[in-house]
Amino acid sequence: MKPPRKLHIKSYGCQMNVYDAQRMVDTLAGEGFVETASVDDADLVILNTCHIREKASEKVYSELGRLRVVKDDAARQGREMKIAVAGCVAQAEGEEIIRRAPTVDVVVGPQSYHHLPQLLARAQAHGRALETEFPVEDKFGFLAPPKPAAIRARGISSFVTVQEGCDKFCTFCVVPYTRGAEVSRPVGKIIDDVMRLADNGVREITLIGQNVNAYHGEGPDGRTWPLGRLLHRLAEIPGIVRLRYSTSHPRDVDDSLIEAHRDLASLMPFVHLPVQSGSDRVLAAMNRRHTARDYHEVIDRFRAARQDIAFSSDFIVGFPGETEEEFSATLALVMQIGYAGAYSFKYSPRPGTPAADMRETVSAAEMDERLVRLQDLIDSQQSAFNKAMIGKTVDVLFERAARNPGQIVGRTAWLQPAHVMASPDIIGQVLPVTIESLERYSLLGELAPAAAPPAPSSLSQMTTGA
Repeated sequence: MKPPRKLHIKSYGCQMNVYDAQRMVDTLAGEGFVETASVDDADLVILNTCHIREKASEKVYSELGRLRVVKDDAARQGREMKIAVAGCVAQAEGEEIIRRAPTVDVVVGPQSYHHLPQLLARAQAHGRALETEFPVEDKFGFLAPPKPAAIRARGISSFVTVQEGCDKFCTFCVVPYTRGAEVSRPVGKIIDDVMRLADNGVREITLIGQNVNAYHGEGPDGRTWPLGRLLHRLAEIPGIVRLRYSTSHPRDVDDSLIEAHRDLASLMPFVHLPVQSGSDRVLAAMNRRHTARDYHEVIDRFRAARQDIAFSSDFIVGFPGETEEEFSATLALVMQIGYAGAYSFKYSPRPGTPAADMRETVSAAEMDERLVRLQDLIDSQQSAFNKAMIGKTVDVLFERAARNPGQIVGRTAWLQPAHVMASPDIIGQVLPVTIESLERYSLLGELAPAAAPPAPSSLSQMTTGA
């Protein structure tokens, strides 16, 4: 029997890329590939790239430089290694990658991963990458059903893509150019995916998309379903005990989504809702098409529907023209909202975006200083949020064995890792845990003898210290 070929995928960036990596594994399994954690013994290495973060392209070329050495070493040992670049950097800079990095064998865009076997065969036949592969007509063509063994290997939680692309055109963002316009999968296909996952032991589903709450898929009744209605239907599937979704835009929070948080016990009370800035002028320059007050009102609607809800967000520091007063408005917004966590970054221009042509007026030193202040504030809120759990009993979905012998780790409704000493038999179950202490960002506790008491009346007070 021919030995399996080894596949190593390194993913950068968003949850969509993590999901795409899983689908590439499924696609290539039919070609005899199995995953390996080591680059050194891989027959195929895929860099699954993201164009959002700072110096994304430079990081890809730097990694390709390291891989060239590994590939040359493999050749000297008589073993052939192939290198593929996938994802958003591949989509945006495919021809440049081929020109600058001749060691690359395949360049493939986000909608074409189902073509990987053919692309690899073409590269094998010709000895080099001939062209990029970026059709845009079939965004979900690569979503072939994963095999049951692959599902079970991934564990208790799974991502399901429901939407891709973005029509918002924020001036700093390349997603509309690399992922294209907003497209939603039909409800029936999503239901089939989730039922298949549930049948194979998955207990938690996270619906993902570049702008997931813009979901507008065709329902079995022929009508367009919003995300809230889809969540109601998925909550009916036996075996699925938790639902989540990410990432959302404040402008697309409709009544059906608010009602889903009010009505569905399986929909977790934790929402990632990026705001980017607390300054209305900066928000307008970003083309966010909402104000700080609009954002506050959306938060208030969520909290009115479910008092134990908590939030995370994204922030950009040092957007072109941002003044100290405007940055202070961001700090004020953070203080007013109170977050359980957030991601914050220094602004960096993306070629081809409108913001890249804006005159930079924020120095690197100012960006660094502002980022430290913002992250200190966010860290203090996250710490307060986590410390407020000590002494409480909360439900935890247990996922796997932890690093320490005898420990099992799961996550609370708010995505905090929680560790207990217990038998592996609890994996896949939601059980009440009494939180006893905090170790960095993880909660430590023990299984409670009885059901968990009601959640705190206002987690927002925990984050703000009110």
